[in-house]
Amino acid sequence: MVGRLKEKYTNEVRGKLQERFSYKNPMQIPKLEKVVINMSVTEAIQTSKALDKAVDEMTTISGQKPVITKAKKSIAAFKLREGMNIGAKVTLRGDRMYTFLDKLFNIVLPRIRDFRGLNRKSFDGRGNYNLGLREQLVFPEIDFDKVEKARGMDIVIVTTAKNDEEATEFLTQMGLPLQKPAGTQTAGAR
Repeated sequence: MVGRLKEKYTNEVRGKLQERFSYKNPMQIPKLEKVVINMSVTEAIQTSKALDKAVDEMTTISGQKPVITKAKKSIAAFKLREGMNIGAKVTLRGDRMYTFLDKLFNIVLPRIRDFRGLNRKSFDGRGNYNLGLREQLVFPEIDFDKVEKARGMDIVIVTTAKNDEEATEFLTQMGLPLQKPAGTQTAGAR
């Protein structure tokens, strides 16, 4: 089964990018490399059950079992010791990555209240995009009644684009809902 987003990339986006940036070699055309989802669970310092719940939720959201992340150094003020379990992360590649991004762009982001597009300044200069979600409840797989605590997550979309201009064009073609550039408001808007 080929995902909608992967099909869109192959059939539409590659050609438009080649035309726009006039790449001489088809291997220069930007493509998705991976998506990394990271969830920090601060309550895991007191109770390890909180981390188990977060791992279950991330597995449901991503379709892949996350890796437990550990604290790199001790911080006495937070009662945190080096090596303690502190969060979870998942790296998605291939079909799972395309399926997750399709769901993120078309279902999850539009469900966020007062959503007007993602910030254009969240590119890192090397063609990757970072975004944060305040709660996992925006994902349709999460049962609202079974959630004990709303947890945020960071999502990093890693591409092979060389700079932010290429990455912006590539990800907007793929369906990433970015805010309109400043100065391009519609006639009736203020």
